[in-house]
Amino acid sequence: LPVTLGGPARGIAVLDPYVTLMPPGVRTTAAYMVLKNAGEQDVRLVSAACAATGAAELHTHIDDQGVMRMRQVKEIVIPARGETALRPGGYHLMLIDLKQPPSAGDLLAITLRFADGSQTTVEAIVR
Repeated sequence: LPVTLGGPARGIAVLDPYVTLMPPGVRTTAAYMVLKNAGEQDVRLVSAACAATGAAELHTHIDDQGVMRMRQVKEIVIPARGETALRPGGYHLMLIDLKQPPSAGDLLAITLRFADGSQTTVEAIVR
């Protein structure tokens, strides 16, 4: 089910949030989702937080002379009347320094914060 925000970013719906299950011993993973904007203005995702991790960062992949590299970004724009997919090989949330390894089926609460000051918390399933 989509999660819809109240407040200034109320036009944003979060679809299919999930976290990638990592091998034992790996303390970093990624979260993915689709952010849909039904509003008339672009909305900017500016940060994320997850209590199960030491840090959460906004990232993307770039082609650096034929080599794909991850880079942290300051914001992810969700265009007016459009959507932005956070997916492997593109934008994503890096979840760094997991406090304990999650298992398949666990839910991780991730808080998304937007430039207008609004925020929402989604539960992403580990798969």
